Amino acid sequence: MLVLQNVRLQLGALRLGPINLRLPAGERVAILGPSGAGKSTLLRLIARELKSASGELLLDRRPLHEWSSQALSRRRAVLPQQHGMAFGLPVELVVALGRVARQGDGRQEDIVRAALAQAQADHLFGRRFDTLSGGEQARVQLARVFAQAWDDRDGLLLVDEPLAALDPGLTLALMNAISRFAAQRGHALVAVLHDLNLALNHFDRLWMLKDGQLIADCDALPATLPLLEQLYSTRLRLLEDDHGIAILPVMPPALETVK
Repeated sequence: MLVLQNVRLQLGALRLGPINLRLPAGERVAILGPSGAGKSTLLRLIARELKSASGELLLDRRPLHEWSSQALSRRRAVLPQQHGMAFGLPVELVVALGRVARQGDGRQEDIVRAALAQAQADHLFGRRFDTLSGGEQARVQLARVFAQAWDDRDGLLLVDEPLAALDPGLTLALMNAISRFAAQRGHALVAVLHDLNLALNHFDRLWMLKDGQLIADCDALPATLPLLEQLYSTRLRLLEDDHGIAILPVMPPALETVK
């Protein structure tokens, strides 16, 4: 459903590309890489928030720049890394912003409430968005994405660090909610992540970026450990049991003796 062909972009000191990638419908992909690698830039290119300097991005075999804003909003939903708002909007209105392209469908209130429940944020109904904690705001914005992508099938969900600053229990619950929501509707999911354990346990493939270059496009399997060590320039330890996979950084010898 999504194709990137020889895509390049320069944004400040970052030179991204050339990037060549394909994303089938329904696949879950985690974008990994150290800080400054170009992960969010790549996601913003796919979201059409940035324009490539060269190359081509195709959505459903159609150039991304040819899509109207309304048609694109029905096809893909975006959860950015920063989601602060200047106005004291009520939570339900923030979620309803995801339904702007579907005004008059008669189901908005029901879908807003259902989306909040799926994002474990139904208890925030009626609150002002600017009074919420960072974690609560993240849940409300996730509900907005759910509301936007509620009706269609085989769409595209783009999320940038969707679970940052959340406690472990809520992180796992919301990751399961995102995965379930995407699977139920056949949506492809592309997520920028720093959590390697989420990436390996909840995603099908990994796109690894370093210094603006794509160094790997591979299945999310334990065998990727050497690639991950190369990506982050650190030794990693892999633990695996019936409950899943865990990756831990190996402490350098000089730090092991520090009490």
